Amino acid sequence: MSDVAAKPTNFLRQIIERDLAERLNDGQRFAGSPGDAAHHAQGPIDSAKIRTRFPPEPNGYLHIGHAKSICLNFGLAADYGGICHLRFDDTNPEKEEQEFVDAIIEAVHWLGFDWNAGGVSHLFYASSYFDFMARAAEALIDDGLAYVDEQSADEMRATRGDFNTPGTNSPFRARSVAENSARWAEMKSGRMADGAAVLRAKIDMASPNINLRDPAIYRIKHATHHATGDAWCVYPMYTFAHPIEDALERITHSFCTLEFEDQRPFYDWLLEHLARLGLLATPLPKQHEFGRLNIKGVMTSKRKLKALVDEKHVSGWDDPRMPTIFGLRRRGYTPASLRLMAERTGASKTNIWVGMDVLDGALREDLEGQAARAMAVIDPLKLKLTNWTEVLPCRAPVHPQRPELGHREFGFGPELWIERDDFAETPPKGFFRLFPGNKVRLKYGYIVECTGCEKDADGNVTAVLATVLPDTKSGTPGADAVKVKGTITWVGAHDAVPAELRLFERLFTEDQPDADGRDFRSVLNPASRRVVHGYVEPSVASCAAETRLQFERHGYFVADRVDHRSGHLVFNRITGLKDGYK
Repeated sequence: MSDVAAKPTNFLRQIIERDLAERLNDGQRFAGSPGDAAHHAQGPIDSAKIRTRFPPEPNGYLHIGHAKSICLNFGLAADYGGICHLRFDDTNPEKEEQEFVDAIIEAVHWLGFDWNAGGVSHLFYASSYFDFMARAAEALIDDGLAYVDEQSADEMRATRGDFNTPGTNSPFRARSVAENSARWAEMKSGRMADGAAVLRAKIDMASPNINLRDPAIYRIKHATHHATGDAWCVYPMYTFAHPIEDALERITHSFCTLEFEDQRPFYDWLLEHLARLGLLATPLPKQHEFGRLNIKGVMTSKRKLKALVDEKHVSGWDDPRMPTIFGLRRRGYTPASLRLMAERTGASKTNIWVGMDVLDGALREDLEGQAARAMAVIDPLKLKLTNWTEVLPCRAPVHPQRPELGHREFGFGPELWIERDDFAETPPKGFFRLFPGNKVRLKYGYIVECTGCEKDADGNVTAVLATVLPDTKSGTPGADAVKVKGTITWVGAHDAVPAELRLFERLFTEDQPDADGRDFRSVLNPASRRVVHGYVEPSVASCAAETRLQFERHGYFVADRVDHRSGHLVFNRITGLKDGYK
């Protein structure tokens, strides 16, 4: 068990610690693979103190909310001597694809988690359990706890009632076990059309919890499944499949978000009956709900994210403005920063809202001690040093706190590139950079004094003119004899490397883009992506894709993992050097 005491506590940790103290799962057997009661009875005592699971449906790309769930489930299992399973909840053949399965596996691995323990893979698929799920449904039918309902969807909806009105029994509810078994066989055989019937659990149509009013547990769907092909034409509903999957895998703590709280009574009802009927091993899994993590200015609906992609508002699922894990990765966020954000936001009993500044702060904390430094000019303006003709070598540390990383070298020549906003012909109050008569230090180089500027026919400044003050080179004796209030970054025109710099802002202008049914397209930020062409110092020329750097003064950047290559440098700004979301 890792050092749990050093980590911030939350109610889920308290639940686990209580259950371990009470030895609730002592004696639980695990046969090395998922299975029914008889299968696990043959296995040894489970060596895992707890078992959790991350159960995505492979119907899209994972987003930042999933990252929180991944970190929570895998992290808690690791902290308490347990194992976390990666399980694909692939029970809906119409929306699921192998592409998404592969992408999810890659995303979880990239975040730093693994499902192998003791030489055994704990990667599972709900579709592998279809045989057992059908067997469980038949056991419920035989026990008088499930029936085939042939009402239309509208009729079922009308008889379900609402929060103020109890439901009314289906006219098919009183069918005999034999009749239900025969109609179930018809459903399975493919001789009934989609929507012609559903299998429902028989619980209580007057229950104050609408989810217990005879919920549907199987529907007919003539569709090809990505894993099982055309072997099935009936598929389990999620609320039926999920608890069974947990039980077959011997999950001890089933953590899910608050919208599943009302489903917990059915979760328990189903597992208790299947255990009573001898199909599932005990002790049974327990479901615990935590609040969803919401990020201000971010939208995580898969359907709406898909619309952004399909309608070309973004370049794809990995667009750096997208909240998908692939988008966050391409933007430059690190796995460590996402894990740190998940840890710091903890687990709450209510849904919470935080800003992207939480993730940005975690990123800065991760990169501050490791990202190499470099100088870059994003909006270039030529600086001509009128009394300077040579190219003098300059040196700067790769990292100011890590001397073991060595130095980077670049030349100080007669023409340099500076930021356009580092010059003002008529400076505002408090402006300490270049303007006629003012002196500034060129970082790692000399102090220069501005003498004026050059303009084109339209009056636009095309170059700044300055003179070098001798004996003021950084790091040499007497360099501080001349006092200045401003220091600016620069790149030598003779050895500057052209680069494409992509500057990103929030994709939406509102904290809750789709609040109250608003069309999220109406609050798209037209300035969310800006591409500029600037220059970087020569030390950056050979950096590989996904290299993260701090461009001094500008913030943290990453070499784009798709478009960056030798001879065509492309950098994405991840975040600034300080919080820009306030």
